[in-house]
Amino acid sequence: MEKQKKPSRQQVYTLLVQIGRKDGDGLPEGATGAALMCFASGVDEAEAVRETVAILKQADTAPLDVTGYGTLAEREAQGHDIEPDERALMQRALDENAVIVAQMTPFFGDEAQA
Repeated sequence: MEKQKKPSRQQVYTLLVQIGRKDGDGLPEGATGAALMCFASGVDEAEAVRETVAILKQADTAPLDVTGYGTLAEREAQGHDIEPDERALMQRALDENAVIVAQMTPFFGDEAQA
């Protein structure tokens, strides 16, 4: 019997990570934290979250909360409009078995009064 190569069970998950402030985190002066849109590979969403949090901690950030938005197929099923550049980053995360930070949005305290 010929052994067939097993397809990779890795999938890419879209995660929104909120981070707080920490010395050396690279956030702009005056920011109270940030939201990071990440694409992370994993055999399931829990693994993708664990890997993302571990990598962000190694990068001197302080992850506070992670919200999962599912795989590409799950997002498409929910009607999300996914841009070609976003798809390319997802493919890169899968190809490299990596966590890609696609977007960073800093938070500033009480911007309404600024």
